[in-house]
Amino acid sequence: MNTNHRLLVSLILVLGFITLSFGQNIVLKQSNESGIYKKGEKVQVSVYLKDSKPDSLTVKIRKNYSAESNTEKIACQGNTVLLLNESYDKPTALIVEVSTRNESASIGLVVDPYNFTPGAARPKDFDNYWDNEKDLLHKLPMDVKSVPVNNIEKGYTCSDIEINCTGPKSARGYFAKPTGASLKSLPIVLYVHAAGVKGNWCLSQPGKAMSYAKMGKGALCVDLNAHGMLNGQPQSYYDDLDKGELKDYNRFGIGARSDYYFRGMYLRLMRTLDFLTSQPEWDGKRILVIGESQGGGQALAAAGLDKRVTAVVATVPAMCDWGATLTGGQGGWPNPFSLGLDKAQLMASVPYFDTANLLKDSKATIVTEIGFIDVTCPSTSVFAAINMSKGKKIVLGVPYRGHQLYQKEYKVLWEETVNKPKEAFIVEFLK
Repeated sequence: MNTNHRLLVSLILVLGFITLSFGQNIVLKQSNESGIYKKGEKVQVSVYLKDSKPDSLTVKIRKNYSAESNTEKIACQGNTVLLLNESYDKPTALIVEVSTRNESASIGLVVDPYNFTPGAARPKDFDNYWDNEKDLLHKLPMDVKSVPVNNIEKGYTCSDIEINCTGPKSARGYFAKPTGASLKSLPIVLYVHAAGVKGNWCLSQPGKAMSYAKMGKGALCVDLNAHGMLNGQPQSYYDDLDKGELKDYNRFGIGARSDYYFRGMYLRLMRTLDFLTSQPEWDGKRILVIGESQGGGQALAAAGLDKRVTAVVATVPAMCDWGATLTGGQGGWPNPFSLGLDKAQLMASVPYFDTANLLKDSKATIVTEIGFIDVTCPSTSVFAAINMSKGKKIVLGVPYRGHQLYQKEYKVLWEETVNKPKEAFIVEFLK
């Protein structure tokens, strides 16, 4: 990789070893606190048993998120057992899991992650396909419906907006901004949502749009729901969509690129960015897209589809390197090549919506949190995708994080070493 394009990695450095313990007795340690190793660097993982020593441990080592794992039962001959003492000469990801009869613990790591590459080739007509989609989108005269939200803090406005789109649904969300801002003075924030339909994390909220509109000297913010749903409806509306119209939405139209569900999702992203950039207060420079999981995937997609996007903050992003499944690894959620459908049909559709293909030539700054034991959005898939971009990367690798962060004992560590740096980047960007 050209040195000018080499990733700028922000490592999580804490005193002692990075550890993970689901139970009270098992503590896993590794020789590099960050969980990120250079090619050829010695990788050592050991287990420390704090209180009691079982007769044996079951050790599973999963390499590159393969469906198969190397499983071994080992005898305990002391409180500390060396589990792994290897070096690797090519990009590799490992998850080490240790279990007893009563508890288990896992820790993850990556070797030479800056050289992970996508598992499938980018379609030759990829750019032509998206150029045509953008052309159709831009030819559609923009029609925006806006309903003011009441009881908004003085000095700001917030509206429930609907923007027409080429398909198949309108873009809907909440748009907040300061009142009386000067022309060309404000940055843009687009906030996008994780997978699902009915949960609070799936629904646009005036408060979220307002929180970003109030940052720095103010911002133009849209909190965009992923599905073009109506906003502010009774919970029964979203429950019905989840059980009916949007049930298993990530599979909709999967065999045809014109019908695949993510086409509409990505078009709504672009339409919303066009709306935001048409605002007279936009400074013409700064556009930040923020999201987690499916929202992280949308943020990366936005950076690839719209070269005006200058930065993204993507937490455990989905929709990355779907082709990895074809080469024995695992693509990011929703991992379409794992569904047992016709490969040739999928190849004619899903690669056009893979962020590993979309990010080619993007120059946006990418801040991404990656869970090294995340089996929903594998670290390998995220690295393979962001490695395709040409912008600055700030990687927050988390050896103890799965797709969710359930372990209470790591909340403080995560807050200090991962979440605060992400928030600091956003605050600095919006100054």
